[in-house]
Order: sequence, then structure tokens, then C-alpha cells
Amino acid sequence: MTREIGHFVGGKTVAGTSGRFSDIYNPSTGAVQAKVALAGSDEVGKAVENALAAQAGWAAANPQRRIRVLIEFYNLAMKEIDSLAELMSSEHGKTVPDARGDLQRGIEVVEFAIGAPHLLKGEFTDGAGPGIDMYSMRQPLGVVAGITPFNFPAMIPLWMAAPALACGNAFIMKPSERDPSVPMRLAELFIEAGLPEGVLNVVNGDKEAVDALLHHRDVSALSFVGSTPIAEYVYATGCANGKRIQALGGAKNHLIVMPDADMDQTVDALIGAGYGSAGERCMAVSVAVPVGEQAADALLEKLVPRVESLRIGPSSDADADYGPLVTKQHLDKVRSYVDLGVEEGADLLVDGRGFTMQGYEDGFFLGGCLFDNVKPDMRIYKEEIFGPVLSVVRAKDYEEALELPNAHEFGNGVAIFTRDGDTARDFAHRAQIGMVGINVPIPVPLAYHSFGGWKRSLFGSHNQHGPDAFHFFTKPKTVTARWPSGMKDGAEFVIPTMK
Repeated sequence: MTREIGHFVGGKTVAGTSGRFSDIYNPSTGAVQAKVALAGSDEVGKAVENALAAQAGWAAANPQRRIRVLIEFYNLAMKEIDSLAELMSSEHGKTVPDARGDLQRGIEVVEFAIGAPHLLKGEFTDGAGPGIDMYSMRQPLGVVAGITPFNFPAMIPLWMAAPALACGNAFIMKPSERDPSVPMRLAELFIEAGLPEGVLNVVNGDKEAVDALLHHRDVSALSFVGSTPIAEYVYATGCANGKRIQALGGAKNHLIVMPDADMDQTVDALIGAGYGSAGERCMAVSVAVPVGEQAADALLEKLVPRVESLRIGPSSDADADYGPLVTKQHLDKVRSYVDLGVEEGADLLVDGRGFTMQGYEDGFFLGGCLFDNVKPDMRIYKEEIFGPVLSVVRAKDYEEALELPNAHEFGNGVAIFTRDGDTARDFAHRAQIGMVGINVPIPVPLAYHSFGGWKRSLFGSHNQHGPDAFHFFTKPKTVTARWPSGMKDGAEFVIPTMK
């Protein structure tokens, strides 16, 4: 009998009641391994109702008590990191070592959120005026929600949940219906760690669940990570319903290769950043920009054989460079982009479309693909492919190379490989991108800095994790206090000043 995954509401797993389900595949074999319930608006409403009832008590707990729950959750998650990684790998398709990294980067945000008592401190001014003191505080929003993508089933849910809970909010998680088992287990671990029932709920679902959260009057804020069209929809709909929204969208991350770059290091960077996790990362490098024909030829001379020799295997193969894509639908989409690139006139130097694996013929595998002579007007350059496909766009000089990411509609991440400090410094200042790497291909900030792009890669004014998370999940309040002994008799009709 196929395993059924429901929801997590009120501190326990509950069955779905909508009658709608979605298949969960084993990407390595192509077989259906489970079904997940898709919540309707009534089920979302019950989760919000539970969260609303539990939030006030959680917010009233002092910050240290809330943090003790996060500390215990950290300990439990670290004990289970290997089993969680295997569970993630079986549904997503990423290799177990890669899944372990996914978990680790999420747990690092939990570590950061343990410092919440310091981050939630307000400010105090003694004697701001005659007999007047002034102070500020940060208070939780109430019930908040997070909608997370399939490609990081642990990292991004924890990026949202840990700061939101540390601030005293109740949190509704809507993970991807493609790989929901790890988020469900994380919710159980939070309860085991001492989180009161109802403070964290998980509703699995599709657009119906998303719309229910966006329109529910008791959801104060919503954090989203996914594609740009949906990010824009979430932002517009949420704002129209009076909610605070942060919505992270798509990417087209460039890596600029200067003529003085160490080509061996550059190729290592491109192989890992372009093809790791089958390219299913919002910070994957999908465009390499060598500066000058000599640099382009030198790069490709080393890059082509490396792409041809990529080791692709089932997600359980710890020695594989990457595993299958998440679903057959996504595999077909990525393969169609490779077909399109050929039609558009790009040179397909390495064609991975014919890759098959003995014993896993029905798995969702695609070999590494490498295009040369890609032009900025081609769709394979303009659109996010989200697969193991790397495009080489040749630039005649540094200025032309810099203009490529600056002119692109996405602005998530960018990198430059060079030995020249002046060039690197100029690039860091002039790149119109949210996250910049200098000889670092995937410049994902650590937990105590904030993650977020520019342009159509981010809708809203707050980034993920770091200090921005504590600003997003709280509202500031300023108190001005004067006691009777400092007050004058009579009404005052002019605006108060510090005169």
C-alpha cells in the first residue's frame, strides 16, 4: 500500500480531508513511493486557528525560554542529520552528501537564531526631554507563514522557521509537495524539543493552500522562495491583502572569467557550481563569461572533458557528482531547453540528453550539457533552466562582461575569478547583483549575514536570515514616557519638540 503523508497540525500528524493527493516519486527509479495530501482552504484555516491560539502564550515566554527550544532542536537535528539526509535524498534526488549540506546550512540558521535575545533588544534614551524617557522594542507579528521550494527541503524551511519562532511568532509551513517528508520530520523534532503544540504547523498542498494563506486575515506575513512569476504573484496578492511579504524569485547567475584567472580553479568552480545538485539550485552558476577569445578557448579546453566525465548516479551513490532531477515533468522541461538552445543556434559541445543508467532506466537523469557561443538574445540565456546546463557567453572585454549580469532581469548571484585586486574591487562595487563572489562561485552568505538578490530575484524589502530576518518577523514599537512629577499644568497646543 502506498504511504500517505498528511499534515502536521496542533503538535501531531493529521490525515488530509480534501480528497486530493499528489504523487511523490523516487527520482532515481521513477517509481511512485508515496502520496501527499493537498490541503484545501478549510484545512489551512484549521492550521491557522491552531497557530493563533498558541501564539500568545509562546510570545509571552521570555526570549531565553524560547531559545532553549531552539537549542534542544539543534541537538536533536544534529543527531538525526544522517537519517534526515537519506530521507531527503530519496525524495529529491540529490546525493546524500549534498542533502547533508542542505541540512547543515539550515541548522546554521538555527544556531544564529539562538542569539535572538540580543537581536531583539530595543534602545533606550534617558532624558530625551524634560522628565521624558524614550525606548523601543521589537514585538512578534503573530501568525506568519513560509512557502518553500523543492530544491532545499530543509535549509529554506529552517531559514524561515528558526527566526520566526525565536521572535515569538507562530509559524505555518507550506513545503513543496514534491518532497515534504523532511519538513514533516523537522516539525516533529520541534515538538520533541519542547515547542508548544500549535506554534508550528505544516500544511502540504499546492496553489489552493498558497492562496488560502495569502487571503487568510490572521496570517500577518509570508515568506516565499521559488520562481519569479510565482514570487511576483505572491508579493502582489499578499500585499493586496495587507500582509508583509518577502518573495525570492529566479536567478541567472554569471561567473566572469578574467584572462588572469587560474583556469584549473575556475573549472573546478564551474563544475561544482554549475552541475552540483543537477543544477537545481537558485545559486547555481548557469552562465560562464570568459573575457577574450584566448581565455574562452583555454577555459573550454579544460571544461569540456570535465563535463563529459561527470559521474551521475542514483541519489544513494555517495560518489556521484549529482543524481537525478526531481520529477519527470522537470526533466522534460530541462531537456526541452537543451533542444531550444540547439534550435537557437548555440553550439552544444556536450550533449547529455542521451544519458541512461543501467538498472535505472526509468529514473529522471540528464547528463551534463554545455553550450558555447550563447548570445544574450537567446531564451536559454534569458530564462532560468534549473538543470545541469551551462552556457558560455564570450565577452570581448571586462566592460562587456560586467554589462551581461547588470542588464539581466535577474540579480541573485554573480562571481568573478581573477587575480587582480583592482578588478575584483571594481566588480564588487559595480555589479548590480545582490550577492557577489570573488573567486567564490556560489556566494551564499553565512547565517549571520542576509541572503537575497536584486531586481526580479526579490520582491519586498527584506532578505532571508541574518539581521533582516529579525526585522521581517517583528514590528518595532517606540514608547515615550513622562511621569506626573515632570508634567506642567495646562494643555499644550504645539507639537512637542526637544527644545
